[in-house]
Amino acid sequence: MQHPFILDHQSKIPLTKGSKLHINEYLLILQPHEDLYNKIMDIKYSFADKYDCSLARYTKPHITLINFIQWEMQETKLINRLKNIIENLTPFSVKIDGFGSFPTHTIYFNIQTKNDIVEMVKSLRPIQSLMTLSKKNKPHFITEPHLTLARKLQPWQYEKGWLEYSNTNFVASFMVNKVVLLKREVETKKYFIAASFLLESKASTELTQASLFT
Repeated sequence: MQHPFILDHQSKIPLTKGSKLHINEYLLILQPHEDLYNKIMDIKYSFADKYDCSLARYTKPHITLINFIQWEMQETKLINRLKNIIENLTPFSVKIDGFGSFPTHTIYFNIQTKNDIVEMVKSLRPIQSLMTLSKKNKPHFITEPHLTLARKLQPWQYEKGWLEYSNTNFVASFMVNKVVLLKREVETKKYFIAASFLLESKASTELTQASLFT
């Protein structure tokens, strides 16, 4: 079932509403498993209450891989290409250890194991033309993976929040076996699931088919 993600991301270009000739904003993301997702949301709720930061409450736990804007009519072709690449990737573990920050506006859950995520992003660069709307609107490929606790903080929120969370221990991990493509309807802040891709799905299918002929 599709469900909304409120990520509070604003497009840098005007969006037009209409038929399939309108523009969508897309996010390719990783999500933690349900138990960890809920634990992270509890921490975000606590931060929101303590530091009067409603955005922390409404944004959902995820790690962004790619952010881009593209015409609706390109979506089917894009999904097929993403599927072909991601199905052949091997699942891997993501470890979270403590917190980090982007002074003076963002506090995030620190991703300790970044290499596999960075390599996944690199594997998708060959199809960046399908994510490119124009010369001025190219896809943004993440090079520093992180999972946001709170963003767009005011100076006092950042200073007090970072003083607390820089001294807070939090260790967790989750397996990445699925990648999710979200899309945002024009002139809204909510993202909906456009497609999900299972890692090593194609390899598993080929192995099963081969065993039938052995």
